[in-house]
Amino acid sequence: MKNITALAFLVIINCAFIFNNSLFSQEAGKDYYASTAANQPEKSRYKFSFSPQTGIIYGQAFEYVYPIPGQTKAELLSELKWDMKPVFYLGLQLDFEPADIMRSIGFFSSISFKAGLPKDSGVMEDRDWQSAGNSSLTNFSSHTNRTNSFYILDAALGISLPVKSIICIKPFLSGSWMHFSFTGRDGYYEYKDYNPPKGFLSGNVINYKQDWFLVAAGFEIETNVFSSLTINLSFQISPFTYCNALDEHIRTKDFYNDITSMGLFFEPKLNLAYNMKRIDLMLDVAYRRIGRTSGKSYKKENKNYEVIDNKAGAGLSLLDARFLVKINLFGNSR
Repeated sequence: MKNITALAFLVIINCAFIFNNSLFSQEAGKDYYASTAANQPEKSRYKFSFSPQTGIIYGQAFEYVYPIPGQTKAELLSELKWDMKPVFYLGLQLDFEPADIMRSIGFFSSISFKAGLPKDSGVMEDRDWQSAGNSSLTNFSSHTNRTNSFYILDAALGISLPVKSIICIKPFLSGSWMHFSFTGRDGYYEYKDYNPPKGFLSGNVINYKQDWFLVAAGFEIETNVFSSLTINLSFQISPFTYCNALDEHIRTKDFYNDITSMGLFFEPKLNLAYNMKRIDLMLDVAYRRIGRTSGKSYKKENKNYEVIDNKAGAGLSLLDARFLVKINLFGNSR
């Protein structure tokens, strides 16, 4: 898997330099047209670009069951953690933005798609606090976790407001869809009320899926203190999150559908871009966090889902590091 990611990285770099050198050679050979350039209309103030990308995410998805009064003195009745440590991905980003963002006020938009490469990605751990008399841990199990798939689709729309010749502030609105699918297999359990209290498992034990939807507001500060290096810092936040999750206990044949919302989302991000003629090489690091959501849980009974008493929740914590090659197709370059 690492070899596939490394190969993709090298292919992207190689193609980028070939593309950039080709464009440079074409522009250098256009002396004939230089004398008539002054009579041509001004180029568009905006540019369109596409960016092949490759990266990794490192973090966890969370599943919660909240207790009803009298079930336990602990904060949670159950907590499941699904590792993504790490998972590699490939993707593409499209941007429409001012060609010279420091020149005047303008609009920008972007859309990014990432697809994960399936792999074993750590462990899945399940903890229960089922004692009505105290908050002690009663059940624990651990399994090998496989990330079967993940897809992330991010979109943003905003306005760029140059403050000085080297600084631009960019408020924006964003939206995201995220899909994660996992399978926990093998492993062991330690249950106080079981006989025997500890045992080992073989084969697939549990499947879990999350589909996230969110909208957020944020801002970005862009500066090009150095002529060929652009630095971007951004932050976005929102309580408007929604998660539709499906939990399948394979051995007991129990199915749960959790529909939850209103977990606090925030994401700080750092982006570094090295600017060339028509190519930007970009390194992007972000931390994406969604706090505990809350909502209803439905259990499948005779092909129908019926609401159960306990409330459910979900959460997410991801570090995302990616490399992009931004290829500007039209419009003035920096």
